[in-house]
Amino acid sequence: MTTFRARVTAPWALASRLFPLAESAFEDDGVPVTLFETHDGGPWTVEVLLFDGDAETAAARLREAVGPEGADLPVVVDELGEANWVEESLKGLAPVAEGRFVIHGAHDRGRVNAQVPIEIDAGLAFGTGHHATTVGCLAAIERRMRCGPVRRPLDLGTGTGVLAIAMARLGAAKVVATDIDPVAVKVAIDNARLNGVAPRIEAFRATGMSDPRLTRGGFDLIVANILARPLMRLAPAIVRALTPRATLVLSGLRLDDAARIIAVYRGQGVKLVRRDPRGSWTTLTFVREPRPHRA
Repeated sequence: MTTFRARVTAPWALASRLFPLAESAFEDDGVPVTLFETHDGGPWTVEVLLFDGDAETAAARLREAVGPEGADLPVVVDELGEANWVEESLKGLAPVAEGRFVIHGAHDRGRVNAQVPIEIDAGLAFGTGHHATTVGCLAAIERRMRCGPVRRPLDLGTGTGVLAIAMARLGAAKVVATDIDPVAVKVAIDNARLNGVAPRIEAFRATGMSDPRLTRGGFDLIVANILARPLMRLAPAIVRALTPRATLVLSGLRLDDAARIIAVYRGQGVKLVRRDPRGSWTTLTFVREPRPHRA
């Protein structure tokens, strides 16, 4: 798979305005957008990695994303070839501990001392356990599963499968895991096998909540670590799929996303029970309240 790196460079004042524009433009695609200082004292670079198309398309998409504010800046595009850049980026990453979990790569196999070690090979999918939103979800999963058994959980937007594996490792008999990306589904299945829980994870490709295996509902725990915009769009379908008193964990959210997500989901009849801010990100936990009995 050929990867294209498109970037624009500008002084901090301008780059800091262009970065949220690029994040918003590429949010639904789930591709990485970064802002970093090119060298001490600046300038700053806004960069996006794109995994399809060609160099010309990559340049056009970034140029459109930054809009009129960045119109005078040159867009530089590098073709990175077919190296597995996600996997390369994992080399040297330290294990991440959260509660009973320690998430680690193959390079730390055998050196991790934890109640629940989870080895993740990112492959061509995203989700190594290092991001604050993933750690927030792991904490929420552990809190819920300390309270009693979970019979039918869903990991919506599974990526590498780390959250589905965590639920299976804590005792969930059958975890449903979905992703819009078929490559991510394959990576999640491989990671489930690597961690000895493949028989307890049903992973398949699905767009949102449209698959019949999801629309029939019956989930007593749903974890969705995706992005604010799709979470808002999917709110009615996600809540319909919850059983009464089920737990819903939402992440992939910047701090300033929280208010609108809370408003949308409260409107669907779930109650916010916990916020877990970590750096610039937050994880929200809701409970579906049972409908009032009608005489």
